[in-house]
Amino acid sequence: MSVIERLPAVSLAEVNAEAALLTRVDRKYVVPATDLNAVLTGLPGLRVLEIDGRRSSRYESTYLDTVDLDSWSASAHRRRRRWKVRTRTYADSGERWLEVKTRGARGTTVKERLPHAGDDLGVPVEAGDWVRERLGAAHVHGVDPGGLVATLHTSYLRTTLLLDGAGRATVDRDLRWESSSGSAAVGDVLVIETKAGSARPGPLDRRLWELGHRPTRISKYGTGLALLTPDLPRNRWHRVTTRHLGALAVDAGAVA
Repeated sequence: MSVIERLPAVSLAEVNAEAALLTRVDRKYVVPATDLNAVLTGLPGLRVLEIDGRRSSRYESTYLDTVDLDSWSASAHRRRRRWKVRTRTYADSGERWLEVKTRGARGTTVKERLPHAGDDLGVPVEAGDWVRERLGAAHVHGVDPGGLVATLHTSYLRTTLLLDGAGRATVDRDLRWESSSGSAAVGDVLVIETKAGSARPGPLDRRLWELGHRPTRISKYGTGLALLTPDLPRNRWHRVTTRHLGALAVDAGAVA
């Protein structure tokens, strides 16, 4: 039995009440799956989200960008006004959202979302003004929501952990990417992300550091598009795609 199976359960309502954290400080780590038990064993007050008896759920996201990949470029080259627009589907329940992610004060991540009933090919007409306003509030101007197109689809299994008074964390595995250039899948590697209301490291961050794992620059959109589009300019994810993921069996598919 894995440590995830032994943890006490927590409901979605409890997670949202204690650590919704739509504005937060994130740290991401790329960790071999075999290290998970060592990472989580003995952390006080740790609980796992359980929904209908499931302790992991399939997530699917489709990222929307300009034809010139302005969203990707802003993140790849660490520009101040970074942004993402995506659709998010919780595959087990069918729940779907349109989400806008931007950068807030002091490096925080701000996520805002609307229920989404359309397709994944672009921003619905009725949501265009909302997307423009959310981007504008983050000082991102000149983006036409109606001109955004689907550039990358991701899917993965996510386990969510509640960290006793120290925010929450997610553990993602079985990560897969698809674009018009092909597909890729990561093998026995996890992406662990800690999410807190302040920049102060929590107990999970400290445990990861003790075991030799340091925060890694990885973005499901940025990294995935870089993996599948080799002719993109050298970018901030070059190291993770060639060293961390490359050493952990990324399986690139044929060009579509």
